[in-house]
Amino acid sequence: MPDVAEWTTADVRFLSREEITAAGADLTMEELLGATDAAWHDIRQGAAFGGKSVLSLPEQSFWETESVAPFRRQFESERLGWKLSCLYSVNDRYGGVKVIGANAFNRNLGLPRSTSTILLLEKRTLRLLSVLDGTLLSARRTGSYATTVMGQFTRENERLSVFLFGTGPIARSIIQCLDFRFRDRIEEIVIRGRSNEGADRFLEELADHVAVPLRPVYDNMALSSCRFVITATNARQPLFEDRELDPHALTLHLGGDEAPVAYLQRVLRTGLVVCDDVGTVSRRNSQSIALHFSRQGLSLEQIGRLVGIRELSSPGSWDVAKDHPTCVTCVGLPMLDLYVAQASYEKYMRCTKGTQPQAHGSGSV
Repeated sequence: MPDVAEWTTADVRFLSREEITAAGADLTMEELLGATDAAWHDIRQGAAFGGKSVLSLPEQSFWETESVAPFRRQFESERLGWKLSCLYSVNDRYGGVKVIGANAFNRNLGLPRSTSTILLLEKRTLRLLSVLDGTLLSARRTGSYATTVMGQFTRENERLSVFLFGTGPIARSIIQCLDFRFRDRIEEIVIRGRSNEGADRFLEELADHVAVPLRPVYDNMALSSCRFVITATNARQPLFEDRELDPHALTLHLGGDEAPVAYLQRVLRTGLVVCDDVGTVSRRNSQSIALHFSRQGLSLEQIGRLVGIRELSSPGSWDVAKDHPTCVTCVGLPMLDLYVAQASYEKYMRCTKGTQPQAHGSGSV
């Protein structure tokens, strides 16, 4: 057993995004994906685990406030996503708690739609080590799902085009992650935003920072030529029709109710349906696959495994040789936040003190 003195914690560090940047401790893309790769390894080995609680607030009560009521028409096709979430997890060295406050109306105030704060704890004592601004970290870890899914469900020698719905911080991270890891395999990333102007502005900001060709579109005509389709929006209704897709398309859903019933029925019948964690997706009940069952009075958690729905968080291999549709839904596992926060904290400590915290087993990045 280690000396009890090793279990004590130093002064709590409050690390804003600006302070991390000033210290030269921003994670490179290699470091970010290294952290999420380590997280997936430990999740599948049972060495990292956690949970998620979400308190969704009724939109009607928000619009009853007189000062915001005139803006309601602006959100006819978009959910507010007004919610307070808590994600908690541990690995072999740290514990982490992420608190998220989200409301799409925040954009009207010049604020991010979602703001995250991450508490990083020493595992043995569960004493607080650091409080980190987790807003950018959270968006970056969510974007890393695109590389995980492309790596798991496409063939190594396969070149493809990607269709991306969304132009927010998560969409930006998706593009950066895919560009870093798979730029030689991606012919282009086709991007459709909520507005034409928003999509054009988004591409202008990214054009000089990625090597993969980016192309804005204003309809779904290019969907059928894209093998990988990613949805990262806050839409109230499906973003495409089943007939618009490549019949064998791989889809990744990171938003809400974005996939049509006809598509879900087809992929359940003829293809592969995957969740990052079936129980978490089911209990959240905000994404198309969970809603598909709950609207029939059924539970994804109870029926999912009976109909062959699998988990990205479970060990095992995937058959990517067979041509079939694949639908992946991810709600965001808290362990990914923990590993990204851990990597950020440890890099900050190295940059500011010139020493690297001692690693302990597979949980170290």
